[in-house]
Amino acid sequence: MKIVREALAGTLESSDLMVRIAPRDDELEIVLQSEVIQQFGAQIEAVVRDTLAKLGIFAGLIVIEDKGALDCVVRARLQTAVQRGVDAWTADWSALS
Repeated sequence: MKIVREALAGTLESSDLMVRIAPRDDELEIVLQSEVIQQFGAQIEAVVRDTLAKLGIFAGLIVIEDKGALDCVVRARLQTAVQRGVDAWTADWSALS
């Protein structure tokens, strides 16, 4: 799948995160801002990369503003932003489990 428009999902409330995505043709760039980046930055980025790979997203700008969200929230918000930013949603839901 290819990101074709800017999209966002989530909030900046405690225990949530805001995901902003934008098209980019050449590479996947992940920008992570988090209150807990020292402790969990690597884990958050791993969850983001894994989820994007399972969704078939290999190029785009992904900006994450984390406020202490759990992994399941990271996946859900990212999945929603991707769904809003692609033309046709044809994800294999079983790949996300």
